[in-house]
Amino acid sequence: MNIKHLQLFIHLCDSKSFSKTAAAMHISPSALSRQIQKLEQEAEQQLFLRDNRSVELTLAGKKLLPVAMRILSEWQQYQSQFNASGNELVGEIRLFCSVTASYSHLPELLSEFRLRHPLIELKVSTGDPAQAIDKVLSDEADIAISALPEQLPSKVSFEPISDIPLSVIAPAGVSSFADTLQSEHPDWSSIPFIVPEAGTARERANTWFKKMKIKPNIYAQVSGHEAIVSMVALGCGVGIAPDVVINNSPVRDKIEKLKLAPIKPFELGVCCLRSQIDNPLIKALWDVAEGKTI
Repeated sequence: MNIKHLQLFIHLCDSKSFSKTAAAMHISPSALSRQIQKLEQEAEQQLFLRDNRSVELTLAGKKLLPVAMRILSEWQQYQSQFNASGNELVGEIRLFCSVTASYSHLPELLSEFRLRHPLIELKVSTGDPAQAIDKVLSDEADIAISALPEQLPSKVSFEPISDIPLSVIAPAGVSSFADTLQSEHPDWSSIPFIVPEAGTARERANTWFKKMKIKPNIYAQVSGHEAIVSMVALGCGVGIAPDVVINNSPVRDKIEKLKLAPIKPFELGVCCLRSQIDNPLIKALWDVAEGKTI
């Protein structure tokens, strides 16, 4: 089997999108489709179920994936033995991100990275996104996925990968403050608010409160955005959270977004110490993130 075909197949298994794989692998969507068709002809099996919106692996595709990854890994190990320049990168990167970012942004970022640098190991830890930059500054992480704060520490480099809107959310069902929310001019001081404890999302929330001339009745200050959505779904209060967290939450059908004045979005990106930007391992991941939009 053609090694390039296997690389495209593995990436497509991760992205489940012909357009995303084509862009990441620097090939046109039509050329990618032809390469996958050639692989299917060689395998004598249909590997993907395609429609206008999504790509799913068939049973034959699922069986081929571990075989393809093993072949590619062995081929790359073989090549590395004869790498005259000896520049194959080997080592470990410690990466920190939120739970939501670990499945909303990290897979697309790492799928291309894994193909470029199969011998670099990634040690991923998750937690409160407000702690991301502190994790880098305290040398607990080499690189982190973080929101861009109002004031970025001078020691830190930041590369944006996405814009993240925020929304004000309320319980979709019965709550003690439902009638108040339905009024034309709600008494916001009587409505409990659930807000991020710290970080860029809290800064955006505070700015929005000031703009709306609301003196918030803070019910809870929460570490981690996922818990805000859960507490709102339980009827504990009105919350402010990033849309990416809301849209991926398992309780999203139990909350609703309120139609109010918009909250300024924040930039999400990767960050590391400026002094480490030329570290070959960190630069390898940085190069993948640079100019990328997820």
